[in-house]
Amino acid sequence: MDIKKTQPAVQPESIAAQALGWVDEKTKGVVEPIYTSTTFIRDPDNQYRSGRVYARDQNPTFDQAEAVLTALEGGHASLLFASGMAAATAVFQALSPGDHVLAPKVMYWSLRNWLKNFATHWGLQIDFIDMDAPDAVRAAIKPGQTKLVWIETPANPLWTITDIALTCEIAHAHGAMVAVDSTVATPVLSQPLKLGADIVMHAATKYLNGHSDVIAGTLTTREDNPVWQRIRTIRAQLGGVLGPFEAFLLTRGMRTLYPRVRTACVSAQKIAEHFEKHPLVAKVMYPGLPSFAGHAVAKKQMTGGFGGMMSIRVKAGEAAAIATAANVQLWKRATSLGGVESLIEHRASVEGAGTPAPIDLLRLSVGIEATNDLIDDLEQALKIAAG
Repeated sequence: MDIKKTQPAVQPESIAAQALGWVDEKTKGVVEPIYTSTTFIRDPDNQYRSGRVYARDQNPTFDQAEAVLTALEGGHASLLFASGMAAATAVFQALSPGDHVLAPKVMYWSLRNWLKNFATHWGLQIDFIDMDAPDAVRAAIKPGQTKLVWIETPANPLWTITDIALTCEIAHAHGAMVAVDSTVATPVLSQPLKLGADIVMHAATKYLNGHSDVIAGTLTTREDNPVWQRIRTIRAQLGGVLGPFEAFLLTRGMRTLYPRVRTACVSAQKIAEHFEKHPLVAKVMYPGLPSFAGHAVAKKQMTGGFGGMMSIRVKAGEAAAIATAANVQLWKRATSLGGVESLIEHRASVEGAGTPAPIDLLRLSVGIEATNDLIDDLEQALKIAAG
C-alpha cells in the first residue's frame, strides 16, 4: 500500500494542514524527511527506475510541496523555483522571439523592470496596458502574435483587480494563453485555473511560506502541454531551483496557510474600514471596501476575504507618509509581504522612477497580530507625522 495516496477526499484546509497526509514510508513519521543527496544510483542494467537521476530538478523534497500546491490550485502539476522571479521569468522564457505579450501597467516592480530591460532584448514584444479594463485588453491583442497575457490580481501596490474569467475569454479567443500572478490572493481566496487561466504563479516567499524565512517561487499548470514542457526544461537547464531545506520549510509553511490568510483578511478588512474616513488619511486602497474601484469584480472571483494587503495615502503628503513609517512601533519597516508580522513601506522610494505608486502612499502587509494593536500603532504614528 502506498501510504502517500490514502488521503480521503477532504476540504482544502485539511489538505494544507496535513500536507496531503503524506507519511514517511520508512519511519512512519508524520513529517517527510529532507533529502540532501545530489545524485542517485543506477540500476545494474544502467536504468533509473527510481525516476531520479540528479537532484538539481529531481530532489525528492520537492515532491510534497509541489503535490500540495497542485491540489490546492486544482491543477495538473506544479514546479518549485528558487524565487518568484525565477518562476515568473521561466514563463516568458518559454516563449519565442517575436512573440507578443500583454502585461499590466500595475504589477510587481521587479518583474516589470525585467520585462522592460531584459525580455525585450530577447525578442519579445511587450505592451503594458490597463489590465483591469477589458476594452484595453481587446484593443491591445494582436491576432496571431499575442501568445501570453500576464495578469496580476490584486496588483501590487495599488491592488488593482482584473477580471480573470473575462480576460481569459478574450485571450483564448485569439489563441493566447493566460498566466496569473496570484501571490496576494493565494489559493485560499482565488482559483485562477478554475476561472480559465492556463498557469498560476506564486512568489512563495510571501503567503505560501508565510514566515519570512524562505525565498521561493512556484508555477502550477492547468494541463500538460508543450509550453509546460519547455518551462520544465528551462528550470532543469537554467538551474533556478529551490534547495531541499527551503522546500521542506515551504511545505511546513503551507500547513498553516488557511488560518494565516483568513486571520490577515479579517484584520485587514477592519483596518481598512477604520482608516477609510480617517482625518489624516486621503485614501485607503483595499479590494474589500465597497468604495474601491475593483470591489465588485473582487467579490465575484475571491472567496472568503479580500487579502491581507492594502495601501493608504497620507493626506499631508510624502514627508508625512515617510514620517508615519518612521514612527510605527509594532509594524515593521521592511520590504516583502505575506508574513505573520505586519510590514509597512513607502513604496515610491523603493520602486523609483516609473513607479505607479503615489509619493504619499504607504503599502501595508497585515499579519496576524491583534487587530487593535495594529490600528493603535498606525494611529499614533500618523498623529506624530502630522505634528
